[in-house]
Amino acid sequence: MTRTRTRTPLTVKWRYLTVVAIGSVIALFGSLAVAPDANAANHFFGDISDVAVDRADCGPGSSPERALQGQVTAEDRNSGRSRRGYHCNLSELGNVRGAGGGITSVTYDHCSYTGSLFPGNNLVRQPGVQVVDVADPSAPKVVGSLTAPAMRGGTWETLKVNEKRKLLAATSVPLLWGGGYFAVYDISDCEHPRLLNRGPGTATPLPFTSHEGGWSPDGRTYWASGVFPGHLSAIDVSNPASPRVIWQGLHSFLGHGFGISPDGKRMYLSNMAGITVLDISSIQRRARFPQVRHVAAYLWPDGQLNQHSIPVTYHGRPHIITADEGGSGGVKVFDVTRVNKPKYKAQIKLEINLPENLDTNLRDSMGNSLFSSNPHYCAADRPDDPTTLACSWESSGIRVFDIRDLSKIREIAYFNPPAQKNATIVDLPNSAHVLGSIIGVPAIEFLSLGMSIVNGKAKLNDALGPRSGMVVGGDMSTDWCFSPPEFHGDQLWTTCSDGGFYALQLSPDVYTPPADQESVSG
Repeated sequence: MTRTRTRTPLTVKWRYLTVVAIGSVIALFGSLAVAPDANAANHFFGDISDVAVDRADCGPGSSPERALQGQVTAEDRNSGRSRRGYHCNLSELGNVRGAGGGITSVTYDHCSYTGSLFPGNNLVRQPGVQVVDVADPSAPKVVGSLTAPAMRGGTWETLKVNEKRKLLAATSVPLLWGGGYFAVYDISDCEHPRLLNRGPGTATPLPFTSHEGGWSPDGRTYWASGVFPGHLSAIDVSNPASPRVIWQGLHSFLGHGFGISPDGKRMYLSNMAGITVLDISSIQRRARFPQVRHVAAYLWPDGQLNQHSIPVTYHGRPHIITADEGGSGGVKVFDVTRVNKPKYKAQIKLEINLPENLDTNLRDSMGNSLFSSNPHYCAADRPDDPTTLACSWESSGIRVFDIRDLSKIREIAYFNPPAQKNATIVDLPNSAHVLGSIIGVPAIEFLSLGMSIVNGKAKLNDALGPRSGMVVGGDMSTDWCFSPPEFHGDQLWTTCSDGGFYALQLSPDVYTPPADQESVSG
């Protein structure tokens, strides 16, 4: 099930107890409302590898990082060097900052939609979700906004597109947790989305809660997942003008994003320390009395707050690519051909994510608020035999990897945007980074750093540096990139919290778009 490596007894005991404790809590909460399958089991991957992928070989015109892979040093932050950004084989083609990039954005056709952050997005000239015209990627421009209550209430990580039905939807999440308001737009004319549900979900709230959300592949169901206590809702959008909640339940201690198999029957739902696998086939077929069954759980200790998963295939075998938002867990790949006998295939970490470098990570990241260097959302360039994966990596920018051979994954490009240092809420009212910079401590890394110290791989003294006193108030010394970098030919379109929308150009030396390119992010 897992790779075998030699470890000290203390390390083995610490990691084993951690995953067992977390797994027990997840299993307990999962039994409250989601029915267990007779063969359901928890799978503990307690010995995940701690090796960074090979660095990118930067070509002409690059402005590469100056230390560890993914690192923005304390010295670069303090001197102002980080305000020029870093790039390697991936360059800025066009940018529109606007009021900031919210949490996530999505794209369709020649448009991008910038997620909203409550309440700041209501203070700009065009409140709500921003519509960005990218017909000319070198000169993107804001051409309108979406103002349904869900769009003005803060979309957090719920703003998603279903390309098959040409629909855009989101729920209202004012801060971490929300619900009730739901909006569905027809985006067949992407510059002029048309609100479809002017009744349920807009004028009258629906009975659900949310933090994340997303579509079934066929676009008939929108799923809203909440954080604690792991509330999950299925919203029938067969008729977008009249959405209705058709199932709800509790699935685990904490719920986050997810990926759904192409047939719409299986959900890989992120929990606090891994993935909960659910059988959602009765929702997909619209059973009269639907039940969602707990099929399995995949759990691991090196990473917290799993973010989302991307179902893909390699040589016809189902796999998932899954990212940990916190804890320096990186991105993992599992073969799920036999869902209750998963095989761990690969992991993507940068050098700054390795246990022995987490003290350096803290030293640099002080004063830049909650997040440091972790993946958030990723996108593969096609669902079958993907060649390339692009990930937003929080303070390490946009990272691009060659994933054709899972035994030889390597980084091929990156773009860490210029820091908007010392920007304020007046400048960027739609930036989560500005909001989070009330505090300066990268608290989301504390558990993983503590584990590294206990295991003798990091030293607390080495975490001290010139920014250690920046506990209250952040200085925006790097940007935060959260949105999926979506493939548009040889370009990536994405947003970052401070810099807003970016159209990025991949060097032809490292990437050739496949003829059947189809950007997928779960």
